[in-house]
Amino acid sequence: MGEVTVRRAVEADEAALLAIELTAWDASSGFPSMTAPDRTAFFSERSGPDAHLVAELDGEVVGYVRLQDKYPFPEGAGVLSVNGLAVAGSARGRGIGSILLTAAGDEAKRRGARKITLFVHGTNTVARRLYERHGYVVEGTLPREFVIDGQYVDTHVLARHLD
Repeated sequence: MGEVTVRRAVEADEAALLAIELTAWDASSGFPSMTAPDRTAFFSERSGPDAHLVAELDGEVVGYVRLQDKYPFPEGAGVLSVNGLAVAGSARGRGIGSILLTAAGDEAKRRGARKITLFVHGTNTVARRLYERHGYVVEGTLPREFVIDGQYVDTHVLARHLD
């Protein structure tokens, strides 16, 4: 495996990140509506380049983690949320998800966060194991939170305390 580096996203990453986004998810891990083939933008007003860290393998963008403030009010300061983590299919199994989670933890600490939270589908056991290896614990379960392909899907709330 070549060298994996992590850096902040820039506007020029949009096409590569969109390509990952449109192919990284299936019904067990994401929302089919978010991978519609007519989608043309990855970044949005709420989720621009500054919310993303990207992983590069030998200079090619192969993954991202979206790390954002969870709450817009001062009482929730210090709680960040991973609102997406994806690795290109061609780069899976090389530890890139772990590298991105480590980078997200480092970034959260740099920003003075005390906690990182995330949601994971109950059907996404691979991701849940990854998060648990990085110190995330289940704080709750939202039963039947979504209907995907006609089936109810539970969502787990996981968190990692940084202090």
